[in-house]
Amino acid sequence: MGKIQLQSVTKAFGGVKVIPDLDLDIENGEFVVFVGPSGCGKSTLLRLIAGLEDTTSGTISIDGKDATHLPPAQRRLAMVFQSYALYPHMSVRKNIAFPLKMAGRNKQEIDKRVDNAAKILNLADYIDRRPGQLSGGQRQRVAIGRAIVREPAAFLFDEPLSNLDAALRVGMRLEISELHQRLKTTMIYVTHDQVEAMTMADKIVVLRAGNIEQVGSPLELYTKPRNTFVAGFIGSPKMNLMGGSDAKSHNADMIGVRPEHIDLSQSEGQWKGEVKVSEHLGSDTFLHVQTSDHSEPLTVRAGGEFPVHAGDTVYMTPQQDKIHRFDGKGLALR
Repeated sequence: MGKIQLQSVTKAFGGVKVIPDLDLDIENGEFVVFVGPSGCGKSTLLRLIAGLEDTTSGTISIDGKDATHLPPAQRRLAMVFQSYALYPHMSVRKNIAFPLKMAGRNKQEIDKRVDNAAKILNLADYIDRRPGQLSGGQRQRVAIGRAIVREPAAFLFDEPLSNLDAALRVGMRLEISELHQRLKTTMIYVTHDQVEAMTMADKIVVLRAGNIEQVGSPLELYTKPRNTFVAGFIGSPKMNLMGGSDAKSHNADMIGVRPEHIDLSQSEGQWKGEVKVSEHLGSDTFLHVQTSDHSEPLTVRAGGEFPVHAGDTVYMTPQQDKIHRFDGKGLALR
């Protein structure tokens, strides 16, 4: 079991509320990602759930039991941090076994759990090595293994891939997703990387200044953003937003269109513009195009072999059924 409920939870440091008033339900077995810009409160929220920070007010329940004032060790949660926090003088086996040894488990049970975790994480061939003999991705797997052996109600990941290079991040992202499919255990994952959020989550929680802006599946947030903040944060590259901000009028409506929903032509279209930057990524090309109608350049996705370069003129037409409309306060109009 691993159902977690937050009811009217707040957190203040001194007189500053970093989590104003928050309600959230996380169902058993869900993979939930907290995402948002730096300083939005996502790591603080994770630490409140883990018990590493005290709530100022409100209730945190785990499997229907009030855990608000329980110490971390009694919450049946396992946390994986950005830093691996491994003991350099210990082997992989001893690092993974450490929490069980501290809990006073017998050797037979410890060996069984460690061997099972090593098998799940493809660490069996490295079980007698020390952390200094492992790659960054292998060290992170050891840290995850140390969490697995505790058989927690939920795993809490605090930006676990931040220290890895791009290739390792992709690989570990897949491994964590596959781990969730095998274990069927609740996982809460904090990241500032919306690509990680979109590819891993069952449910995404978008945070800004401690407030939940929207909760939903990756596809829901992509196709039906609740406001301009979510629209601009979810999706890579981000959605083009035009209208109110260009007109500098608080009451003016805005429209949004994603780079992949703008048709390109070299002869005709709704908007005419000059290519300022052309980013060729192989399968895709992203154009940043300045028009006379918009103060900010528009980002447009084209095929990898679209024959344009900086300085060229292009014509753009938004797909009408893909246009998002927002009111003067930035809220989506349905």
